Amino acid sequence: MGMIAGKRYYGEEANDWEEARQFRQVLEDASTLASGSRLKDFFPWLRFLDFMLVSRRLKAVVRERNAFSQRFIDEIRKGVGAQKKKTMVGDLLGLQDREPGEYTDALIRSLSLSLLQAGTDTSSNTIEWAMSLLLNNPHALAKARDEIDVVVGRDRLVEEADIPDLPYLRAIINETLRLYPVVPLDVPHESAIECFIDGYKIPRGTMLLINIYAIHRDPNIWKDPTEFRPERFENGKAERLCLLPFGIGRRKCPGEGLAIRMIALALGTLIQCFEWERIGTREVEMTEGAGIVMAKAVRLDAMYRPRPDMVPLLVGL
Repeated sequence: MGMIAGKRYYGEEANDWEEARQFRQVLEDASTLASGSRLKDFFPWLRFLDFMLVSRRLKAVVRERNAFSQRFIDEIRKGVGAQKKKTMVGDLLGLQDREPGEYTDALIRSLSLSLLQAGTDTSSNTIEWAMSLLLNNPHALAKARDEIDVVVGRDRLVEEADIPDLPYLRAIINETLRLYPVVPLDVPHESAIECFIDGYKIPRGTMLLINIYAIHRDPNIWKDPTEFRPERFENGKAERLCLLPFGIGRRKCPGEGLAIRMIALALGTLIQCFEWERIGTREVEMTEGAGIVMAKAVRLDAMYRPRPDMVPLLVGL
C-alpha cells in the first residue's frame, strides 16, 4: 500500500485508523460478494433476478472501493515535485501528464486495485499456511532455520539476495502452494472458440474453472500427495510437474516473481528471528475456508519468542 499510494492500511500502527479499517472492510466485502456461488451461475436465466440483492450490494461495494482509490489519486495529484513521484500512482500521474488519453484515472484505479486485491490476502494466507505446516512438522522448521543460519548468519536479516541460496526455504514455499494453493480454482477463464477436451465439448463463451487443488493432490502425479514433504522440490526435482499455483500460459499471474520474493522474505525472517511452538499438544487445525482465496477456516494461533542470538539485532530495528 505504501508503494502504491504512500499509505499504510495494514499492520499494528494502522489498526486504530478508521480510514484504514474502512478500506480493509471494503476489500473484504468485495472479495466475499464476488467469490460466492450463485444460483445464476448454474441457471443463467436467473441473472434477470437479483436474489438477496447480491448484485446491488456488490455494485455498492465496488462504487465505494473505486471512490477510495480515486481519493488516493486526487491526493497524490495535489502533491508537488518529488512528493508526487514517491509512489506508483505518482509515477502513473506523471505519465498521465504526457499521455492523458492513455493513462486515465480509470486505468490508474484499475492497476492499483489489481495489485492491492491480488497481492494482499494471497501472500498473507500463504505465509499463514506455511507457518501452520511448519508447526505441525517441526523437523522441517528446524531444517529451514539451520539453512538460514548457515547462509545468512545471525548478525543481519534475510535479504532478497539470499533467496537463491536458500533452496529448502523455496521448497517449503512450493510444497505449501501445492497443498494449499491460495486460489484453488484459479481465476475464471472463458473459451474463445468451441473446442473439445478429452472428448468433452466446450462451447464458445463457456466459463472455465481449473481445479488446481485437485491437480496438486492427484496421486497419479504426486507420490504421497497429502503429505507435507518439501524435499520433493529440492534440486528442482518436482518443479517440472504440475505445480500451478499461479496458473499457466500467457495469462498466468504476472505477480508470481514478486509474490515468491515477498513470501520468502517474510517467512525466512519469521523462521530466522523467532522460536515457534504450538499451543498445547494438538496439531494446528488445517481445515480450509471457503472463498475465491483459500484462507484457513481457523486462524493460526501459536507461541513465539525471540531467539536469544537475534535479540540484539531485533532491539536495534
